[in-house]
Amino acid sequence: MTDIHAQRILILDFGSQYTQLIGRRIRDIGVYCEIHPYNMADEKIKAFHPNGIILSGGPESVIETDKVRAPDMVFQLGCPVLGICYGLQTMAVQLGGQVAQGTNREFGYAQVKIKNRSPLLDGIEDHVAQDITPLMDVWMSHGDHVSVLPPQFTLIASSESCEIIGMADAKRHFYGLQFHPEVSHTRQGLRILERFVLDICGCKRVWTTQTVMEESIKKIQDKVGQDYVILGLSGGVDSSVVAALLHAAIGDQLVCVFVDTGLLRLNEAQEVQALFAKHMGIHLITVNAAERFFTALRGIVDPEEKRKIIGKLFVDIFEEESKKLKNAKWLAQGTIYPDVIESAGTGVGKARVIKSHHNVGGLPDNMNLKLLEPLRELFKDEVIKMGIELGLPYDSVYRHAFPGPGLAVRVLGEVKKEFVDTLRRADAILIEELHKNKLYYTVSQAFVVFLPVKSVGVLGDARHYDHVVAIRIVETVDFMTAHCARLPHEFLEKVSNRIINEVPGISRVVYDLSSKPPATIEWE
Repeated sequence: MTDIHAQRILILDFGSQYTQLIGRRIRDIGVYCEIHPYNMADEKIKAFHPNGIILSGGPESVIETDKVRAPDMVFQLGCPVLGICYGLQTMAVQLGGQVAQGTNREFGYAQVKIKNRSPLLDGIEDHVAQDITPLMDVWMSHGDHVSVLPPQFTLIASSESCEIIGMADAKRHFYGLQFHPEVSHTRQGLRILERFVLDICGCKRVWTTQTVMEESIKKIQDKVGQDYVILGLSGGVDSSVVAALLHAAIGDQLVCVFVDTGLLRLNEAQEVQALFAKHMGIHLITVNAAERFFTALRGIVDPEEKRKIIGKLFVDIFEEESKKLKNAKWLAQGTIYPDVIESAGTGVGKARVIKSHHNVGGLPDNMNLKLLEPLRELFKDEVIKMGIELGLPYDSVYRHAFPGPGLAVRVLGEVKKEFVDTLRRADAILIEELHKNKLYYTVSQAFVVFLPVKSVGVLGDARHYDHVVAIRIVETVDFMTAHCARLPHEFLEKVSNRIINEVPGISRVVYDLSSKPPATIEWE
């Protein structure tokens, strides 16, 4: 079997909002990579055995601080190094060049000229100037700039505002770019990263959906042996793919526990039972625990506390079910890489807890079941591809993401049954209209949020004072960044009218225009 981790790229994170995008692009190329903090210890860097190293961008200024630097080991290993934005600047300073504050800051689109041939950019262009100079359309985000090249480096790209946009030391395989090749706005960005990873670093495309799936199945079989595995099946994409993967690996040793928390979408329980128990033949136990969850959440308004309460109650229920099963030793979860990142579980750079996920933040230290997380190192789109490969229905795999704590984190403030019931009906109307208007698969995620405020409205000739809900619809590539979907006003107006007219207790509907960052996709 091919070792899909044998060839690897190390990404050192200096705190850029685009660092995870770099990781996604390297995976898209077909090569394994890991993201670690910029101050990764020398011994860990050597133990990682990277085929190449990428230094990410970051919010710091090389001029203002000398503490945020790449380890010297990076330039001593003998493997290729690519510095991006801040990564370029710290490389330049550490290797004998200079960085200065720019008189013209560059944020957004820019056009760069290829000045000299290099293994990194040779033959990659978007346009050709009248003097036959190759040009590229790129995405910039910087104020400081490299003012003096380090010894042994040559200039490979410039822009009108900045002379040194790209530099190269082809002999040592060190390269630096001031622009961001990882973002889609840099048209040839993927080709540039392919050039670095495949040609300069010499990696092969062995990280594919099929090879990842095959290795995952082998690892599951080796780890589990003859034990039974319990999976908390929610019906969402992540847990559905885990269910299909475990079923392929260990068959009847898998027992799925579907917990009806009372916090699910409309008709969720029936749909899960139809797909997994009837269609796929997976052993499925359904536990009706709505009353337990509402009781546990009574009076709780803090979203972090909600998540931890829900996570603990999930584990309690799984452990109760496990005691009924002979040889049940493992608890499987649909934890994926973005869950770990947002819970500050990677230890990356300046990571802070944005929100804890019940998959990674609510597990007790004394849990009796061993944890099995076969998707932990995968991004969402990699999980989706695996789901298709495993034969899951398109509608199931491409269904919009749903938070593990369910509607509890879409009801802001205290979670009451009547609030959840109201929200569930409003959310179902939004999803129904998206399908009717063939918009559901054109957006990445859509849902309704119940707000803990009331507003005056008029129904017929009567004044009423009822709750407000917010519609959240976003478009994203990787769920690390997102922007609000620009849907027709007529569509939004129709959804609003239906919700107010058909769902008692709602007087007003608003639309969330926030991007991520600074907002998160979910409200809590």
